[in-house]
Amino acid sequence: MLKAHHSLESPVMRLHRLLALSLSLAPGLISTAAPAQKPQPFTVADALSAPFMNQLTAAPAKNRVAWFVDQEGIRNVWVASPGEKAHAITHYNQDDGQDIDDITWSPDGERVAYTRGTGPEGSEHPTAANPAHLQEDVQARVEIASVGGDVRIVGEGHSPVFSTDGKRIFFLRSGRIFAADVMNGTKQPEAIVIAKGTATALRPSPDGAKLAFVSRRGDHSFIGVFTFAGKTLTYADPGTGHDHDPVWSNDSKRIAFVRESPWITELDLRWMRSVPVPWSIRIANAATGEGTEAWHADKGTGSLFHEMVAKNQLLWMADGRIVFPWEKTGWLHLYSLMPGEQGPKLLTPGDFEVDNVVTDGERIVYSSNQVTTDQNDIDRKHLWSVTTSRNQPAAITKGETIETNPALMSDGSIAHMQASVHGPFLPQIGERVLVEQLTSRFPGSQFGTPDMVVFPASDGLPIHGQWFLPKNAKPGDKLPTIVFFHGGSRRQMLLGFNPMQYYAQTYELNQYFVSRGYAVLSVNYRSGTGYGMEFRQAPNYGAFGGTEYLDIEGAVKWLKAQPNVDTRRIGAWGGSYGGYLTALALARDSADFAAGVDLHGVHDWSYELDLWKPTDDPDHNTAAAAAVAFKASPMADVSKWKSPVLLMQGDDDRNVLFGQTVRLAAALRANGVEVEEKIFPDEVHDFLLHKNWVKAYELAADFFDRKLKNR
Repeated sequence: MLKAHHSLESPVMRLHRLLALSLSLAPGLISTAAPAQKPQPFTVADALSAPFMNQLTAAPAKNRVAWFVDQEGIRNVWVASPGEKAHAITHYNQDDGQDIDDITWSPDGERVAYTRGTGPEGSEHPTAANPAHLQEDVQARVEIASVGGDVRIVGEGHSPVFSTDGKRIFFLRSGRIFAADVMNGTKQPEAIVIAKGTATALRPSPDGAKLAFVSRRGDHSFIGVFTFAGKTLTYADPGTGHDHDPVWSNDSKRIAFVRESPWITELDLRWMRSVPVPWSIRIANAATGEGTEAWHADKGTGSLFHEMVAKNQLLWMADGRIVFPWEKTGWLHLYSLMPGEQGPKLLTPGDFEVDNVVTDGERIVYSSNQVTTDQNDIDRKHLWSVTTSRNQPAAITKGETIETNPALMSDGSIAHMQASVHGPFLPQIGERVLVEQLTSRFPGSQFGTPDMVVFPASDGLPIHGQWFLPKNAKPGDKLPTIVFFHGGSRRQMLLGFNPMQYYAQTYELNQYFVSRGYAVLSVNYRSGTGYGMEFRQAPNYGAFGGTEYLDIEGAVKWLKAQPNVDTRRIGAWGGSYGGYLTALALARDSADFAAGVDLHGVHDWSYELDLWKPTDDPDHNTAAAAAVAFKASPMADVSKWKSPVLLMQGDDDRNVLFGQTVRLAAALRANGVEVEEKIFPDEVHDFLLHKNWVKAYELAADFFDRKLKNR
């Protein structure tokens, strides 16, 4: 059984040891052990200097893993195995804003394919992102790197996947499926499927004879099955629903997929708890396309499909069972189904949520916030394993660390990412940490340990948060205090580093604030994840009434009862959805919030969601919906806004309309409110340039120092 840490060391001791190690695996990732001395103040840039690592992926052979490393904006792919030193197989050396994603292995474990660059697909913007203003044709492209470090550009596209024999690579370009020869770099990629719709989710069959994919067609989608030998295309059990996440049977003769009701819009999914027609699992003959329903969810709780964090939502196991996620109990859990038998079996019972699910066909490994003996684990993640025959899941890791992103290696061992209060996520195999080095100036050893707190919202709903106090704070010290709201809103901040880069950096900034003498309360408000469907789909939240404001009120009441809080010096900050809540707090409660920093927040839901657009639903009252959304927005109360604010956004934002910041800034200035702003030309929502994150956070820190400390 894999253990989380050495038996003779506590998790905190071990992370301190890692932070002091001095290795020389790569320039820029070297740590230098220094004699013990009084900790020196650190900067925002220091706090953000730790490398961010994720996308840990196991090779089908050679017992190797690959992962993504972002070292202050310099992004590369790394590989390692138990018998070889971790090393980069790509060699990019600039903070150029070109991201790396979709890391996937060749069947022989000798090559890694990935997408480099952020393209326009899935965005209203017609061009690829280029925040560094590179004077070249920037586009998302597929690349292949060998374990030895040779890199080849395959061509424009994204989402690569190797053929079963490893000789070809398939990828997507402008909604079409392309193929390229892996070994012959002189041969140009070619389109291989002629079909209507937009193709996604490429899935080669185990025998290599076919390729399944999703064909999106607006108000419905199909599962396409392309046969290479005859160049024929068949659709699996086509209907009027949204079909997605195809998975092959082990013998390549059948294909299973999820079908959802066709009329559910993205806006509806934000608030619905159930649907009239529950989602289902269907199985089709891969050759003929004929299919039937294998199972459908019950009406009521769980009738609305909610995905898990996994490469595929359906797992076809070696014993013939299909494992899938379901919220039947109000919590996201794993179930197994033997087609033809009655009813699925619950594999992961309890009040917690599963995510990061992987399988080798025999066992399932996942992370969750299940509580066993430590109540704080509801705000952590640990690894668990289960099989379709075992009655109870088995814990793999535990303690004060955080584990996620498991990867099942070809020899059966488990690799994963581990983080703590003091250090970011690092990859490890068993107990061996693959990359133990951090930047020499990263001040993680000085980070404070947050406490889990639970306070009532003004309507009584329990709200979780993380409470940070400076290490030298004395009882009765009245400290300037900052309330942090995460984005999403489908997110959960943890008692330590977050596995998402955006929130790992917000955690680092909160730790910087604490080092500067601030108290910080990070709020896991309603509509976030980790606490079940009822909490996530909270009634009347966001554009449907803004009930998260009740959590803001509860946070203020809780803070006013804390002996270390100077109630005259409370600030708020957050990005995206957290920017919305920051603006809502300032608009409605300027008497409680002295200042705020709002990054790319939503300020008018009716404008953001285009709620005035006509609909063909005769029962939909467009004007009423827009009025409710506007009333739930900061713009509705802008006349009461008195507190100074710093607004920041990139003007190539593809998640939140840039006009949100334009309109709010104009309205506030018209009312005489003090507004500072920082705009990043050609930057997207989740900034692609590390230097822009550093600049934005430096400005935030300076702003709070001036407004809450009068400096």
